[in-house]
Amino acid sequence: MTGFRIAVVGTGAIGSFYGGKLAHGGSDVHFLLRRGFGKVKRSGIRIRGKKENFHVARVQGYKTAAAIGPCDLVLIALKATNNETLLQLIPPLLHQRTILLTLQNGLGNEDFLAQHFGADRVMGGLCFICLNRISPGLIEHLDYGHLAIGEFIGPPKSRTHAVAREFYQSSVVCRVVDNLMEERWRKLVWNIPFNGLTIAAGGITTEDILRDGSLHSAALALMNEIIEGAKSLGYNLPGDVAVEYMKRTETMGAYKPSTLLDFEAGRALEVEAIWGEPLRRAQASGIAMPRLQLLYALLKSLNARRE
Repeated sequence: MTGFRIAVVGTGAIGSFYGGKLAHGGSDVHFLLRRGFGKVKRSGIRIRGKKENFHVARVQGYKTAAAIGPCDLVLIALKATNNETLLQLIPPLLHQRTILLTLQNGLGNEDFLAQHFGADRVMGGLCFICLNRISPGLIEHLDYGHLAIGEFIGPPKSRTHAVAREFYQSSVVCRVVDNLMEERWRKLVWNIPFNGLTIAAGGITTEDILRDGSLHSAALALMNEIIEGAKSLGYNLPGDVAVEYMKRTETMGAYKPSTLLDFEAGRALEVEAIWGEPLRRAQASGIAMPRLQLLYALLKSLNARRE
């Protein structure tokens, strides 16, 4: 057994994978299972893929946060569209020093947690992974799997490194970063174009974007626009980050991002966290973001039509 008592809030693909890795590695992990409780309690959590194949047979699962009780570390893996539910889910999990580590996409999630639960509790994590949730407790791992974590306020602390060690002990490569928001913008360089264009272009894969000359150019132009937006806010991303991400995308094959899977399943998109908030922050710094503005408008309209 390792040092932290851990709660996982949000047991979709991300929460099941990283919570499952920690549990499989010996950490004391408690899963909030609001959906699929019976199946996960009966069958456990199973991760399958080319590089990851393991089964957590006995899952410490609960229907309510109150049944879990106070924890040292809370992994938050809900979609950002469900953040308001955290106002009821988080308080029963808190003690004086509880760390809230959000593994959510986009911008604004740390701010939300800080506003309601105190900035000193909040850390952020970026998941570099390709996953699909097949059913409750069954996750298909396609590629990658490493994390980058950092403090919402200030540089890394001893607790930041302690959390990283917890992941390392369960064979998750976890990098501690000095500037969390800079890393969030770096990830948006990929998330904004590829999560967005796969939906806006009619439900296509990342491979389809790379093969289509016009879409490839559109993705690259969006990437460069995001880099300029980040620079306007003081985050100096390297100029070759777009080329680097394009090369990585080539290795993914016909990949459907999780946001596209959400759209196809009729679930609400994280429009504001992934596209809206980055646009607003860049525009507030005085820079125009015409490509992102157009993509945001398209996705916002598509999302609204189904509500």
